[in-house]
Amino acid sequence: MNILVLVSGGGTNLQALIDAEQAGVLGGGVISAVISDRPGVYALERAKAAGIPAYIETPDRALPREDRRRELSDRLLRFAGKAGVDLIILAGFLSILEGEIITAYANRIINIHPSLLPKYGGPGMYGERVHRAVLAAGETESGCTVHLVDAGTDTGPTLIQKKVPVLPGDTPETLAERIHGQEHAALVEAAAMIAGRGNSSP
Repeated sequence: MNILVLVSGGGTNLQALIDAEQAGVLGGGVISAVISDRPGVYALERAKAAGIPAYIETPDRALPREDRRRELSDRLLRFAGKAGVDLIILAGFLSILEGEIITAYANRIINIHPSLLPKYGGPGMYGERVHRAVLAAGETESGCTVHLVDAGTDTGPTLIQKKVPVLPGDTPETLAERIHGQEHAALVEAAAMIAGRGNSSP
């Protein structure tokens, strides 16, 4: 199963997937390409170091804001079709997909989110914002969720959740660090689960 990984930052989740593939525990999945929606991010270097073709596809700032997501999503769909991609993994990808790519790859796009969805998801909830909200609410546990991507934001069916405790004195940074390791494990587990099923829908 050919996997396209979409990234926006340092690429630690991407590295976990690369390591899993090299260890033979990605369920037969092969990372065939990596695309970033912003230039200069370290995830691109991780891809290149692993010999994986890496590309940059940025949102078209000349377009009205409401058109940018659809245009980028359509570009990614064309790439995926030409490259024979079977599974798309959003590994810290900050652009939101919409339009035809959601239906064309129904049950074959997965996303990692740093909370126990449905809590602390939706538009504008990403990265440090999520952890700040968790701490402000006085939650005693948090974690991460791998879910299928649908037309909403962080609303698709959950595949895997992993929990961590929220400890006294936690900051957004310490909570994020505790969750990161679980994110890597959850994303690899979900990717292997889908890749192990071949091209059939989950």
